[in-house]
Amino acid sequence: MRLKTRAKQFFLQVVLMVIGAFVILPIWGVLRLAFDGSLFGRATSFRLLPQTWSISSFLRVLDSPYQSVVFSQLLLNSILVSGAAAFLAIIFGMMLAYAMARFRFPGKKLGMTVVLLTAILPPIAFVIPLYVLMNALHLRTSLLALVLVYAVFGLPFCIWNLRAGFMTVSIEIEEASFLDGASPWTTFMKISLPLASPSIFVAGMISFLLAYSEFAIGWLFVEKASNVTLAMAVYAMVQSGNAQPWSMLGSFIILISIPAVVLFLLFQALIVKRMMFGYLD
Repeated sequence: MRLKTRAKQFFLQVVLMVIGAFVILPIWGVLRLAFDGSLFGRATSFRLLPQTWSISSFLRVLDSPYQSVVFSQLLLNSILVSGAAAFLAIIFGMMLAYAMARFRFPGKKLGMTVVLLTAILPPIAFVIPLYVLMNALHLRTSLLALVLVYAVFGLPFCIWNLRAGFMTVSIEIEEASFLDGASPWTTFMKISLPLASPSIFVAGMISFLLAYSEFAIGWLFVEKASNVTLAMAVYAMVQSGNAQPWSMLGSFIILISIPAVVLFLLFQALIVKRMMFGYLD
């Protein structure tokens, strides 16, 4: 019996080591590319350490990573677009989530099912209607179009995550607030909202990261280089092939990953706790 337990534990550790290697090796490969000053194009061989240590690729990326646009402009575009998209998704998500968590009305389950279906559908399914809509509103080539598109992508997740958060708030607390003379708006703002704040924060952060990392669909709504985001600039650098040294690509990936890594490390406990979707009842 003890032999079976040890064999099972050994097998589990081997599996975890293999999974860990698949996670760590790509990250290490990017780090090696970023600090390898001997690369003048695509990497042709795998090395554990850079052949020539250098930070020149970081300096070049910070200077002008995409055409004539500086890194600070790309970062500003990404922060503005992602932050505004997350804000809109949270505001509209809170309204719908609270209604679905507290009220009963005809078509509630059908509406929740539709929201869930939109959450699991790939974003590419919404490209054509969003393209037509933004074109009709004469917003297609502006940063506002990116904000609205990314907000639409993050809204279903926000609704389900926030609904689960509001349902953890005891309804008796809200009823006690009503008995003390508080209005529904006061109860929502001073009772329900603060108690559901962990879910609100996590939903906003996930929506921010979704918009921050999206690059493929964004090209449909951008025509000027000054409106390009960091993720889109990375995609453009990959598409250029050997036109840029891959050390620049590695440096670029590291720089744009820093905000996401910092956010996740700071709030990983909240993310794991609130990543589960709600249920239909």
